[in-house]
Amino acid sequence: MNYQIQGDNLPVVLINLEAGEQVRTEGGGMSWMTPNMKMETSGGGLGKMFSRAVSGESIFQNIYTAEGGPGMIACASSFPGSIKAFEVGPGNSIILQKTAFLASVGNVDLSIHFKKKLGAGLFGGEGFIMQKVSGQGVAFAEFDGSVIEYDLQAGQQMIIDTGNLAAMTESCTMDIQTVKGLKNIAFGGEGLFNTVVTGPGHIWLQSMPASGLAAAIQPYIVTSGN
Repeated sequence: MNYQIQGDNLPVVLINLEAGEQVRTEGGGMSWMTPNMKMETSGGGLGKMFSRAVSGESIFQNIYTAEGGPGMIACASSFPGSIKAFEVGPGNSIILQKTAFLASVGNVDLSIHFKKKLGAGLFGGEGFIMQKVSGQGVAFAEFDGSVIEYDLQAGQQMIIDTGNLAAMTESCTMDIQTVKGLKNIAFGGEGLFNTVVTGPGHIWLQSMPASGLAAAIQPYIVTSGN
């Protein structure tokens, strides 16, 4: 298997497979493919179906297999932003924002990840549940806007505006921090809480979450009643 991520604001990942290799995608994740790619829809059992539903994905996944020779499948981003590839292996699980999973190759498992602290779940920007990809293989995820990466040393922290955390290695921990000062809360435009991620580990931050884009364009939307 090899892949190329192409495009700018609306990227697509082109996944090239050898005969017999497979790709798993979220429901509706295929954009185009060669004729020898065979599709099979699978739920994977009630437990996995429930896990995917709670983490914001389709209950069913599509499995595409290259038959009779090499094949290609393309999976495009559903929102202006970025596609990132993650090498997943033992001890190298990745925590993703809800609905980020796009596709995977190999023995990659998608499950739900509960934030350990209730406060982080309620006020951290993406809800109490995130996604976890583990196993062995390559997982592709889509994020909003541009993605900036940081390595955090043990105990090193990054304070992140709500919704800008795209992904982190499982070794990182996450909590929330109240914005200090009544004036800052009332007039600073940053809300009540920020997300705090503590290393060691790697983090991926997105420049424009979908909620931020929606808020930015909302004043310019003319309703049908006007």
